[in-house]
Amino acid sequence: DRDEGAVLGLIDAEIWTRNDGPTPRRNRLPFNDKESARWLRGVERANERLSAAREVITIGDRESDIYALFARRPEGSQLIVRAQHNRKTTQTWLFEDALDMPVLGDVEVAIAARPGQKARTARIRLKAGTATLTRPADSVDRNDPAEVRLNIVIAAEQHPPQGVKPVIWRLLTTLPIRSREEAEEVVRLYRLRWRIEEVFRTLKSDGLDLEATQIEEAQRLFKLAALGIAAAVRIVQLVDARDGSARPATDVTDPSLFDAMEAIGRTLEGKTERQQNPHEKGSLAWLSWIAARLGGWNCYYKPPGPKTMATGWKQLAAMTAGFILAKAEPDV
Repeated sequence: DRDEGAVLGLIDAEIWTRNDGPTPRRNRLPFNDKESARWLRGVERANERLSAAREVITIGDRESDIYALFARRPEGSQLIVRAQHNRKTTQTWLFEDALDMPVLGDVEVAIAARPGQKARTARIRLKAGTATLTRPADSVDRNDPAEVRLNIVIAAEQHPPQGVKPVIWRLLTTLPIRSREEAEEVVRLYRLRWRIEEVFRTLKSDGLDLEATQIEEAQRLFKLAALGIAAAVRIVQLVDARDGSARPATDVTDPSLFDAMEAIGRTLEGKTERQQNPHEKGSLAWLSWIAARLGGWNCYYKPPGPKTMATGWKQLAAMTAGFILAKAEPDV
């Protein structure tokens, strides 16, 4: 969700494995035959399946800096892509054009911790302008337009800590940039791409530990990955709601299960105020509290993370199924 940054659900997933053998020369392949065409398919599917949304914005890191993506995006869909290539423009080159763009001001941005680097607050200088990209000279897709006009926001860190590589984001976008506030909004939206990384991390070591599976047959692995990515999204949603959320529990489950979950939740409440579920029935926060308790959270100390939520959700699903079966078949 653009306004809240909340993970609303899974739109689509494409799962594949590379074939054995040498990789063909990519610049001689039509775009539709390249592995990178998945980026455009993702935009098309999002645009189709979210047709009722007020706005659809696709955010991509440097791997999605593809001319055909800009040239063929569906009408009405918006893009924010971190530039990787110093592309040819109608003036000179993209990165050189950016040097002469006007400075809009400085903003402070929280930078997450990385291996070997502590989390920090970076002072970022914003610049913005427009760029007209020209079709790559070696492209075999001659039906793509010869030029694509995009807006660009430059976010460059000022005075980074000693020994730390400064942040510099060159963000190509179809969103309008008419003010400093709109440039800041593009940076904020680009940073929401990290939510995708959180989902993948939850799929692996931080939650479901998919890599520990002993399944070896390819098609079964594909199915497991598809189930896993859907489950990882659900777990991230529950973690998001642990401290309260305006989102409904129907984001992750069906309302017909609420009575069963409420009955299970009552058995998890203790005598102290902190051991009572403080959230309204039917809210995502209410459901998150129940899952966290089943995952081993004691209502004190460290808040529940992905592993706790994954364990608790598995337990809750099993108990809910048993509750419904017992209610439907009281004599069994």
